[in-house]
Amino acid sequence: QVQLVESGGGLVQAGDSLRLSCAVSGRTFRVATMGWFRRTPGKVREFVAALAWSGGNTDYADSVKGRFTISRDNAKNTVALQMNSLNPGDTAVYYCAPIMGSTSWCSRLLQRKYNNWGQGTHVPVSS
Repeated sequence: QVQLVESGGGLVQAGDSLRLSCAVSGRTFRVATMGWFRRTPGKVREFVAALAWSGGNTDYADSVKGRFTISRDNAKNTVALQMNSLNPGDTAVYYCAPIMGSTSWCSRLLQRKYNNWGQGTHVPVSS
């Protein structure tokens, strides 16, 4: 198992940037993929971005492509989500979660493959 703690959320204005961080501890050697998801008011949780723990592969939802960047700090075992050009449509609670074991990169979009969800961090974007 791993433990996750998200941080970095807070109220911002449209056009601003914000950097979220997900601290990962525990059995990190079993992590295959790290993902960021978000839940907007009245909607289901949706995929935002994913990163292959071993490095190389990243993927983004079309709605954030070109504005958000997912990255890993190997020394600190953290996964960051850099969010630029935020707009009110990005208002959500953001969650990070891992896919454990030898699961294929192809599973990155399947929420049921993720577990050990963090507590979430709220990002309200005002217009």
